[in-house]
Amino acid sequence: MGKSLEQLKRKYEKTTALLEQEKRKMQRLKNRQAYLESGSRKQRTHRLITHRAAIESIVPQTKELTETEFYSLMDNLLNLPQSVQLIQSAMESHSRSTAQEKGGD
Repeated sequence: MGKSLEQLKRKYEKTTALLEQEKRKMQRLKNRQAYLESGSRKQRTHRLITHRAAIESIVPQTKELTETEFYSLMDNLLNLPQSVQLIQSAMESHSRSTAQEKGGD
């Protein structure tokens, strides 16, 4: 005839155990993803704070500005032709040094 009731129960228990293992595996993967995303957010936050602190140490007057005033100032400064050239130069220099580090030159 077919499988006995005992065989079906064993198969059900085995399948249930496998399902629970896969659920735990999925939860571990979700936890790992959240951990990695959290780390990248923390790194970004640290970088932003460090950059703002550098600006304030060079130009202490910016401490008094509101966020809107600060953003407006940065937008105006960073869109000046001299600033654009300096930024491009810095990025090219960074790219060259990164390429040398990777290439071992």
